[in-house]
Amino acid sequence: MTDTPSSIDTAAAVRPTSATTTDLPAFGWSPYAERVNGRFAMVGFVAVLLIEAFSHQSFLGWAGLLPSA
Repeated sequence: MTDTPSSIDTAAAVRPTSATTTDLPAFGWSPYAERVNGRFAMVGFVAVLLIEAFSHQSFLGWAGLLPSA
């Protein structure tokens, strides 16, 4: 079975893209990787704030990394 030019062109045209930006997913220090890293950092920060608000303890105390008084 040989590839026709139309099937090769179609396969080359399909590239993964982000749903919210024009950045192409890539490994390393790419704009896409930095954007995803920043979003995960924001989610983590909000999670720490929610843990502190609901438990009335610091996050480190809640996680057992600081001795309780």
